Amino acid sequence: MKFIDEAKIEVIAGDGGNGVASFCREKFRPFGGPDGGDGGKGSSIWAVADRNINTLVDFRFSKLHKGRNGENGRGADCYGKGADDIMLRMPVGTLIVDQNDGELVADLTEHGQVALLAQGGEGGWGNIHFKSSTNRAPRQKGDGKEGQRRELRLELKVLADVGLLGMPNAGKSTFISAVSNARPKIADYPFTTLHPNLGVVRVSHEKSFVIADIPGLIEGAADGAGLGVQFLRHLQRTRVLLHIVDLAPFDEAVDPVKEAKAIVKELKKYDQSLFDKTRWLVLNKLDMVPEEERAKRVKAFIKRFGWKGPVFEISALTREGCEDLVIEIYNYLAEQRASEYRSEETQMVEEARSIVSIDPDDPRFKVME
Repeated sequence: MKFIDEAKIEVIAGDGGNGVASFCREKFRPFGGPDGGDGGKGSSIWAVADRNINTLVDFRFSKLHKGRNGENGRGADCYGKGADDIMLRMPVGTLIVDQNDGELVADLTEHGQVALLAQGGEGGWGNIHFKSSTNRAPRQKGDGKEGQRRELRLELKVLADVGLLGMPNAGKSTFISAVSNARPKIADYPFTTLHPNLGVVRVSHEKSFVIADIPGLIEGAADGAGLGVQFLRHLQRTRVLLHIVDLAPFDEAVDPVKEAKAIVKELKKYDQSLFDKTRWLVLNKLDMVPEEERAKRVKAFIKRFGWKGPVFEISALTREGCEDLVIEIYNYLAEQRASEYRSEETQMVEEARSIVSIDPDDPRFKVME
């Protein structure tokens, strides 16, 4: 199935049914009075996050989603039947934006999350609602409301803790297949990876995290070169980026430092917040470097690149150094989650204190001896 991470759709909710003006005509009830029922509610359109879906391909070919109208009311106090709502299943991580005004409609970040896309029209009142002591034979009735109509843009941002960044053939696909359950296509030509891949990394039975691999970048990607930067949005939700560098390219004319700097440049050009995200440097394919030259080559690369952050030396092919890297990633993620939890807890305490302000010197709150 072709991976699709963008789509534009139109949703049209159902109109409400009209109310009716009717009067009771039963035998032996010559003045039965009004008995017109209300119209039924039109169907609303909802989005539902489903973790079993990983692409927006269905919405690329099915662009119009229209709800059914509610039934009109009838006499004898019969109300029109409301139309069933329409549920559109979308991948977890889908961002839904109004195409006309840019308003964020929903951000589906959890499985089972539901968001209203278009509100169905309410049914009109029948004349039974207009009855009063001074208006015993009302002929008024209400028309049903129109359903909401919207043009929406769907954008999928995969939910992952760790994102892989690097040039084509840097070894990202080999790395994700070595440490996770993902099995991406691996070949010795550029742009083997054409769409993002997700993998779950198991540190232990109860400890895991999600890693995302995107197509490689090249210099000029922000201007459309190669596959461009269309997939960088999938790294925006990650907590840490792994910048994977091929330390032993087959072509001796290729300079790993120059390629690494080009990646950083394209990242900053695309999004400053993504550029500011925590990044670790991962020097890959050490199995291709003679053991006696490894330390010297690594030191020279770091010096020329001007890198001052964490550095990891691995071989994704032989899995050398991968286990240590995975453990470090998990520990970092666990600390980040704990820090966020402590921040939320502190914020809740401060909000509670602002709501209930207690003066410790108030005699009403002193403990009796």
